[in-house]
Amino acid sequence: MRSDLKASVIISTYNQPEWLELVLYSYDIQTENHFEIIIADDGSDERTKRVIDKFSEQSKLSITHVWQEDNGFQKTKILNKAILASNAEYLIFTDGDCIARKDFVETHLKLKRKNCALSGGYFKLTKKISDSISKNIIREQKCFDKNWLLKNGHPKSFKLNKLTKSNIKASVLNVITPTKATFDGMNVSCYKSDILAVNGFDERMQYGGEDREVGERMMNNGVKFLQIRYSAICVHLHHDRPYKNTEAEVLNQQIRATTKREKAKWTVFGINKN
Repeated sequence: MRSDLKASVIISTYNQPEWLELVLYSYDIQTENHFEIIIADDGSDERTKRVIDKFSEQSKLSITHVWQEDNGFQKTKILNKAILASNAEYLIFTDGDCIARKDFVETHLKLKRKNCALSGGYFKLTKKISDSISKNIIREQKCFDKNWLLKNGHPKSFKLNKLTKSNIKASVLNVITPTKATFDGMNVSCYKSDILAVNGFDERMQYGGEDREVGERMMNNGVKFLQIRYSAICVHLHHDRPYKNTEAEVLNQQIRATTKREKAKWTVFGINKN
């Protein structure tokens, strides 16, 4: 562990270099900069490496590229490798298609609690707005401004409240939301020791709730999940999901059902294979 690092931000990615470049930029302008970035790369080609190398040259942030060969959807496997590569005692997990508001890291660190994990929120952008996002828009934080979004054609909805800048309003909405606090890989944080205590992600898991299962084991092990979906915000860029398939979802549901039924705290398919 490095005492100068307050957090390790683990960003999962797969062949989305243009978006990863924007996401990395959003971390370069954070209000808190005592953190490192670990890229959990599930087999991207050279384009992604070029984006990461360029960012490393220009940014003061420490960045580590953890890569594995492309052998289908193995996000849980690369996330486990990224956990082992991290150097801070506190981990923030997100995805390479989620642009972080400038107070994202600061908020996670400010709200962290021992024996707890923080379940943050994300706001889905339309395809039209996603395609218009630039570094300048991120620098000016326009993609987190509901008036700018509405002006540019984003439909009105209650979910726009996720973009509130009021800490009081966010705190109230965190309490009254019917959405449960879970481990959602787009925006969640926890102590490294708490995820290691349950042996990390179950590497059998495919797309669809693969991140929720590790959170369920953490809950079984006494970790409380706190709702901060209106406090720590990122915007999710629109994209299709060609890797989504029913067979994988059924397998994931079976694994999660077993975890719940047996109140499992450990998986033999995680980081430690012994």
